[in-house]
Amino acid sequence: MSKTYYDPADLRKFGKISEWNEALGAKFFDYYNSVFQEGALTEREKSLIALAVAHTIQCPYCIDAYTGDGLQRGITKEEMMEALHVAGAIRGGASLVHGVQMMNKVNKLEG
Repeated sequence: MSKTYYDPADLRKFGKISEWNEALGAKFFDYYNSVFQEGALTEREKSLIALAVAHTIQCPYCIDAYTGDGLQRGITKEEMMEALHVAGAIRGGASLVHGVQMMNKVNKLEG
């Protein structure tokens, strides 16, 4: 199957998202670009965080974008994979900790 729901070419169209509402689009891109500027974290660190978050929210466009960005910033494939495992551990832990809510409900209903 050569077609997917997500067309990789659409990533290059991201900047056009402002066309139907230029004011909000400009505000978003001003914010977005400001977030990724060097600050307390380096641009490299922010790219690695973005890659981990991209996997957590399962955004194929973001995964493509921040994999490429990370490579350009010198992030190694080992660092990328470690960041992915951190994201997976947090996501898995978040699912499991919600089990406490289930346990509380069962205890209440059985009590």
